[in-house]
Amino acid sequence: MINYFLDHRIPADPEKHLAGKMVLGVGIDIIEIERIKKSVDEYGESFLNKIYTAVELDYSLSKPNKYQHLAARFAAKEAIYKALSSDSEKVYSWQDIEIFNESNGLPKVNFYGSLKDYLNPGKTIHISMSHSENYVTCVAVLSSLKD
Repeated sequence: MINYFLDHRIPADPEKHLAGKMVLGVGIDIIEIERIKKSVDEYGESFLNKIYTAVELDYSLSKPNKYQHLAARFAAKEAIYKALSSDSEKVYSWQDIEIFNESNGLPKVNFYGSLKDYLNPGKTIHISMSHSENYVTCVAVLSSLKD
């Protein structure tokens, strides 16, 4: 049996699904889409290349509502940083986190640099993104296998 919540599939027995996992951190971010548009208008390529990877730019800039997609990736990176801050004091680059979509539209994350090494030993990040006409939000959950 599968329950549906906000158009996402959730296991009928969440406790069984989460057995053996431990939440290490949670992060959330919300941003006005207009704020990203203003940053792009004011700082152009400098802003885009500082925050986004080539994969993120190729995807977002190919969309009619490109600022919404850029804002979603910005919010996701912020939420991920917040989730990581409860488990690590390291500082990471914007480029160490890359948000992409699977073929079914599900957002996923690639990690680079020292962040990739940090997350390798059984740690994972799960994200959920949402948007309205003016805002984008993202929640990130850092988890690991229980010791």
